[in-house]
Amino acid sequence: MIHRTNPDIPSVLLRKSVPRNPGAFAVIRTFMWRSLQTTRNHLFGYAMEAILAPAMMLLIFNYLFGGAIAGSTGAYIQFLLPGILIMTVVPMTVYSGTTISLDIAKGVYNRFRTMPFWQPASVLGLNIMDGLRYTAAMLAALGTGMLIGFRPEGGAAGAIAGVLYIILFAFSVSWIFSMIGVLAKRPETVSGTSMVFVYPLLFASNILVDSATMPRWIQIIVDLNPISIAASTVRGLMFGTAGTADIAAGIGICLLFIIIFAPLTFYLYLTKNNR
Repeated sequence: MIHRTNPDIPSVLLRKSVPRNPGAFAVIRTFMWRSLQTTRNHLFGYAMEAILAPAMMLLIFNYLFGGAIAGSTGAYIQFLLPGILIMTVVPMTVYSGTTISLDIAKGVYNRFRTMPFWQPASVLGLNIMDGLRYTAAMLAALGTGMLIGFRPEGGAAGAIAGVLYIILFAFSVSWIFSMIGVLAKRPETVSGTSMVFVYPLLFASNILVDSATMPRWIQIIVDLNPISIAASTVRGLMFGTAGTADIAAGIGICLLFIIIFAPLTFYLYLTKNNR
């Protein structure tokens, strides 16, 4: 009993009960905070990617192609902006995978695996926090579009609904690249491999051009592209023309990606050392 009165012994060693493991929500918040700190350490690159690049891309596409495609830049911006918002955030979802792959390559993953917390939180917290990056990029593009003449006919409610849908769509797509990040041996592999698929899907969609102007066989392919479905959903929400079927199709794509790739990502992540 002498050791109980020794002030040099930390009180944690004298506890009769074992400390409880942190809850799932607490761990998710911790990893969200970790992701935020990482972003704060790279503010310049973040500002260039999430603020300057979307605005420049919108201006380039609108003023280079607006007259040829829609007859005027003022008319084209109404069609272009919802699609540009999709084009802005989808490539950014790749970073979810590269971050996971970097943690694994640096051995951080192995350290996490030895800690008594809910392990999926390390992936889920990262993907949730990436929503801030998507939101900042969309607001930069949307603000630029408003300055050069974009006016959503669905009003503020339609614009907000469109932005919220894009965040959901980006979150669902991020699970695809998170899975690739778990499987890849190097972060460079994630970014290089992902872009091979991302940009063909982006440009083979109705983001820049209405699919109704395309040959029939190409139109069918373009309309089945998930990017096209998402862009059509955003346009419908922002202009107040989205019907129940349009919204259901847009949300359905998001749920499909989450249902398939989120559990698969968790499984591969949790069993990585056993394979």
